[in-house]
Amino acid sequence: MPLEIVRNDITKMTVDAIVNAANESLLGGGGVDGAIHHAAGAGLLAECKTLGGCKTGKAKITGGYNLPAKYVIHTVGPVYEDGKHGEKDLLESCYRESLALAKKRNCETVAFPLISSGVYGYPKDQALKVAIDVISTFLLENDMTVYIVIFDKAAYKISEKLFSDIAEYIDDNYVDEHTDYRRESTRMNVPMQAIMADEICECKALFTEDDLDSKLKQIDESFSQMLLRKIDEKGMTDAECYKKANIDRKLFSKIRSDVHYKPSKPTAIAFAISLELSLDETEDMLKKAGFALSHSNKFDIIIEYFISKGNYNIFEINEALFAFDQSLLGA
Repeated sequence: MPLEIVRNDITKMTVDAIVNAANESLLGGGGVDGAIHHAAGAGLLAECKTLGGCKTGKAKITGGYNLPAKYVIHTVGPVYEDGKHGEKDLLESCYRESLALAKKRNCETVAFPLISSGVYGYPKDQALKVAIDVISTFLLENDMTVYIVIFDKAAYKISEKLFSDIAEYIDDNYVDEHTDYRRESTRMNVPMQAIMADEICECKALFTEDDLDSKLKQIDESFSQMLLRKIDEKGMTDAECYKKANIDRKLFSKIRSDVHYKPSKPTAIAFAISLELSLDETEDMLKKAGFALSHSNKFDIIIEYFISKGNYNIFEINEALFAFDQSLLGA
């Protein structure tokens, strides 16, 4: 997918370029900076000595030497004081300058650490938001795969309010599969199958003749056909849709060209988010791919939470999914 949050060691990422959270000297230091210099070897330090340092918010590029990456992009993040000394602007500049250098060198894959979130003291949830906002804006206009690399869970944090709101929503809605049927069966002292049969009959009775005709007309519509129809109905271009869905252009081309293409569940939901579908519309789209949302699945409940709040920012949704150890949306 174009933007992915991964838990990994950035020095082991096989990408065109990795980004180093450097200091102004560019001569190595602690944390990510020290790890990258150690893994790259003496050649990296020798080249860095020729660059004359780097100002905060700017970026410079070198070879990757012993790293799996072809290039190392060195950027100097701000030291966080109180958020009132231009720290946010400087941090945004770090990401923009680094992405511009990667684009200039025709990089297709780039891996970032969470810049300034370590010893420089930038609050992790705010640092993550800056990274997501700048990278996602860049990806709306450019084709590149970008990774935000988290070394361990302690280095990753969404806002405490969002985390607690989602956790509460999960607690309120999470149920074991068939729990409701069993509870109702016990209360009424009748077989569970009878309860389920009654509910099915009630659902059938809700359909009018016009509803049935409408459903029959769409019964042969595939996922691909429904997706393309929805794109047209929303007045979107293909590129707008797959970029908002965090989907690679090549995958979208496969879906468009193959009427019988069956996507994964995260990919199907990603398109529903991109199209800003309601919960009912999302369920309809998922059915075309052979899936459904369930309250016995935390991933599904988190998706439901964001749709119910009218928040269709796929990158923010992925931040939350990562925080709860769930699969991310996209290809």
